[in-house]
Amino acid sequence: MNLFSDIRGLVIEALAKLEAAGTLPGDLDTRNVAVELPRDPLHGDMATNAAMVLAKPAKMKPRDIADVLAAKLAEDPRIASAEVAGPGFLNLRLNPTVWQGLVPAILSAGRDFGRSDMGKGQRINVEFVSANPTGPMHVGHTRGAVVGDALSSLLDFAGYDVTREYYINDGGAQVDVLARSTYLRYLEAHGQDVEFPEGTYPGDYLIEVGEALKAKVGDAYLDEPEEVWLEEVRDFATGKMMDLIREDLAQLGVKMDVFFSEKSLYGTGRIEAAIESLRGKGLIYRGTLEPPKGKLPDDWEPREQTLFKSTEHGDDVDRPIMKSDGAWTYFAPDIAYHFDKVQRGYDQLIDIFGADHGGYVKRMKAAVSALSDGKTPLDIKLIQLVKLYKNGEPFKMSKRAGTFVTLRDVVEQVGADVTRFIMLTRKNDASLDFDFAKALEQSNENPVYYVQYGHARICSILRKAAEAGIAVDDATLGGADMSKIDHEAELSLVRKMADWPRQVEIAAKANEPHRVATYLIELVSEFSTFYNRGNKEEALRMIQDDAATSQPKIALARAVAVVISAGLGILGVTPVEEMR
Repeated sequence: MNLFSDIRGLVIEALAKLEAAGTLPGDLDTRNVAVELPRDPLHGDMATNAAMVLAKPAKMKPRDIADVLAAKLAEDPRIASAEVAGPGFLNLRLNPTVWQGLVPAILSAGRDFGRSDMGKGQRINVEFVSANPTGPMHVGHTRGAVVGDALSSLLDFAGYDVTREYYINDGGAQVDVLARSTYLRYLEAHGQDVEFPEGTYPGDYLIEVGEALKAKVGDAYLDEPEEVWLEEVRDFATGKMMDLIREDLAQLGVKMDVFFSEKSLYGTGRIEAAIESLRGKGLIYRGTLEPPKGKLPDDWEPREQTLFKSTEHGDDVDRPIMKSDGAWTYFAPDIAYHFDKVQRGYDQLIDIFGADHGGYVKRMKAAVSALSDGKTPLDIKLIQLVKLYKNGEPFKMSKRAGTFVTLRDVVEQVGADVTRFIMLTRKNDASLDFDFAKALEQSNENPVYYVQYGHARICSILRKAAEAGIAVDDATLGGADMSKIDHEAELSLVRKMADWPRQVEIAAKANEPHRVATYLIELVSEFSTFYNRGNKEEALRMIQDDAATSQPKIALARAVAVVISAGLGILGVTPVEEMR
């Protein structure tokens, strides 16, 4: 049940009746007609821009349209009043029975309240994490993993068919470095003293991998040249790293649908096929790029390269896809990978990259636009850095990885639920401060504790009501006399819950799951204010002397818990029933 959608439908229906009556010209395009919250809550429950957006095509003054539309809407029993404001905005107040009816609707829908069919089953591929398989995931990957997983859940909730995908970067030089680093640990497992040259991976996590390699091949690779063991050790080590990464993701509650190997693109003709697709569109040519802006690198020289004409699809400059020696650039397999996704028939692609990929956004969007003839949109979300603190001071934990704080370090310190919620308290393109002391603090200053406590408080109310002999199952609560929900504080709380389905669609359209966390904090704040008023005003107390008076109020609280639970479900956070 989406009241905003329902009232918008009422507005569209009223406009159609005015067209049929000849009051408005026919065939008006109403796609941009919206029903939203008014800028000032004192102006009403909802507002519509219908008169403003239809004035020009109707060749009428906005206020004239608003006047006749207000009169028509006032005929519906759901509308208590329709008032014209300013040049033609229309503010609506709903009959209290509309708000009262929302409570049993929420209890009936359960955690599906707010679920939308907006996506209409369109297929969306969300690629996220995609960390190099050279070690455990670090705290930066953690935020990307949480954002990607929560976004996938949000889009699913909004009616899309979502695929979670991890692109394994196992085709570049970094996996050769991994193989050489593993080989050093293999030698170490045989009792040899080793030194890690600059550029290798010295983290302790490779000790077990070196020992596992020894267990598998014995001394077969001792004193052998690199060409004998490099390929097999690379595959072995990459497999072990992906096992480690899967374990890290599982600790965070993330499960991928697809793991796609970059290596599978090489030697299979798939890169060539993608480039030929672009060539067939006249977008591949031989040319020389202009020198980079600013100070020239000492080794820069103009040279002819094979280039992708990405400027025809919104990029700033054309991009090389083949080096002068005939080898592919890093961009070429990425083009092929996205070509594969386009060919799999997705209606939309979403990539979640680290902040250091900012320069990659335009070229990747250009490639997908060219490969799909502009039919497959690509949205790229950049994940800004996470700064770790404890009691306000920069915090460094033990670094098993050798050079960075791992995902596992963070989750073991504060738990997956706390990690996930805090990672979603800010928009992805804003940096985030993660204070371990505040994350574990049981106070209203801690957003995850605040929301969890709100849910637990409602569960406590239900337990106390049951102990008092009041039936609190959803069926009984849903059948209570909701006309007794008539205090302005109660109706205000219902209005906040009514906004949940709208917020789901807004967040899904923008691909911004942090909006869910923001809404939950606001909802719990509204409930806390209401609950605290009940300590002073007897009429607002949820447990009264008789069940008939108590049950509608308890139903209101239970509906809040349902919405909190639905929102936390999208974020991948478990709602708690009791704080410990």
